[in-house]
Amino acid sequence: MNAISTAIHVATLGFVLGGAFGWIAQRTHFCAMGGIADLVLMGDGRRLRAWFLASAVAILATQALVVAGVLDLGTATYLTPRLGWLGAILGGLLFGFGMTLAGGCGNKTLVRIGGGSIKAMVVALVLGITAYMTLRGLLGVVRVAAIEPAAIDLEPWGVASQSVSDLIARAGIAPSAARPIVVLVLAGALLWWCLKDQRFRQSRRDVGAGVALGLLIPAGWFATGVVGQDEFEPTALASFTFVAPIGEAIQYLMVFSGASINFGIAAVGGVIAGSALGHATARSFRLETFATVADALRHLTGAAMMGFGGVLALGCTIGQGLSGLSTLAVGSLLAWGAIILGGVLGVRYLEQGSLGGALKALFARA
Repeated sequence: MNAISTAIHVATLGFVLGGAFGWIAQRTHFCAMGGIADLVLMGDGRRLRAWFLASAVAILATQALVVAGVLDLGTATYLTPRLGWLGAILGGLLFGFGMTLAGGCGNKTLVRIGGGSIKAMVVALVLGITAYMTLRGLLGVVRVAAIEPAAIDLEPWGVASQSVSDLIARAGIAPSAARPIVVLVLAGALLWWCLKDQRFRQSRRDVGAGVALGLLIPAGWFATGVVGQDEFEPTALASFTFVAPIGEAIQYLMVFSGASINFGIAAVGGVIAGSALGHATARSFRLETFATVADALRHLTGAAMMGFGGVLALGCTIGQGLSGLSTLAVGSLLAWGAIILGGVLGVRYLEQGSLGGALKALFARA
């Protein structure tokens, strides 16, 4: 299999798997931000539990592939021995807050584009451009100067990655036991919180969404980590994430003749196509635009916060909340928690009308 055919195989899988992701998310109303808002404002945790269930399934299935020797996560971005704790926390807070202003995370934005939302298209453009500016442009100067120096290098301590299992193995637990312990504790806690709720257990839509979307994460790892392992030009190891890939997709559309496609770019297109198919079959496709100038400014601000914060945090509700957590990375746990906190704060901000009121409401209920 030559390099070109390998790239095409991986991109094709990215588009197909992305299509499945978009179709399922559209049909089940899967949305991490919506789940946070449902729980905070109405006490209904079913959609949030669907996200958590997807995380648990992603952890169990991905780690099963690792233990079976099918998949090697050693080169995954999330597991670098440099623990970017400040970027994970600050970026996660910014992303979580921003997604409430923009009406959804990166994945939800792509799903809304598939349904005819013009304002979601504008959000995606601003998100993608801001993300690329943070990766390689003007905002990258801020990232390199202010965020990256705070990263903790674990290698001098004899730790090869930031996997929780590697860290506790360093503390004296046998490596063969460390991974199962971490998987059982983390996935078990998520499953317990999800399944203890009777309304969630009875919601076939939400349970089905959690299981199906969770299984797509190891499928993504398999596409890039197994199918994409060409001897001469291997594909970069990745699974689903929707911040940097949106920026890369915009660049790909602009310089098509001089660019190469990858799993993330293809997955972005797949999610839009899958969502469009879902909307078409449900006859729910409709054009949507900004209602007021204030509505537009709120969405654009949220989009910029998601683009900047998502790069600092190395991912979004899907990139860190599902793909990152499936690697057992410490940074993913920090980013995941910060995204949730930022989302709760953002919901309270929209409810109260000010940041001060949001903080007061947040601490009053703590």
